[in-house]
Amino acid sequence: MNRNYYFLTAIMFVLALGTLFISERVVSPQISPDELLWDVLQPTRFVTTDQIAKRLIEKDPSLLLVDVRPAAEYNKFTLPNAVNVPLDSLITPAGQEYFGNPGTKVVLFSNDAILANQAWVLLRRMAFKDNYVMKGGLNGWIKTIIQPERPPQTAPETAFERYDFRKAARLYFTGAGVVNSGKSSSKTKVVFKRRKKAAVAAGGC
Repeated sequence: MNRNYYFLTAIMFVLALGTLFISERVVSPQISPDELLWDVLQPTRFVTTDQIAKRLIEKDPSLLLVDVRPAAEYNKFTLPNAVNVPLDSLITPAGQEYFGNPGTKVVLFSNDAILANQAWVLLRRMAFKDNYVMKGGLNGWIKTIIQPERPPQTAPETAFERYDFRKAARLYFTGAGVVNSGKSSSKTKVVFKRRKKAAVAAGGC
């Protein structure tokens, strides 16, 4: 076997280690280690803070944000309308109600990406699909959406377009003043219709 395979397998073992000590009362189907390893290497399992901001502004009904941090941290600050499912609750019946629902794309996040990655691995191990990780977590959200940096004058036009979007998004989410954003100065409250919980279909969707 290729040495890289063993190295990546070791990484996966570390990410999934916590799952070995979670209650065994819930029996779920599991995918093979090879399939899990392949899936974890796919860049498509990540979404950016810009993508999340755009979906929130557009009130995408298929989006469900899941904060996997402890409840105490969630209660201090989280993203608009995110639900709290701490990492150690993912395997419980109550925790699993949020996953595997057809037509719903779940985005996991934490302060950085460590807990969210662990949650993603656990869910994928249990064969749930349509789960993603927000790159950079809440730290990345603050840096890019709440406190965006103006690109240097030599930056390409696309960088300034992204900066303009982030300034407008900052206004949308915080109401903070934005100069020459080119967007409406009124703040619109982000309101989601809470998705009705449904029993998880084994193996995701």
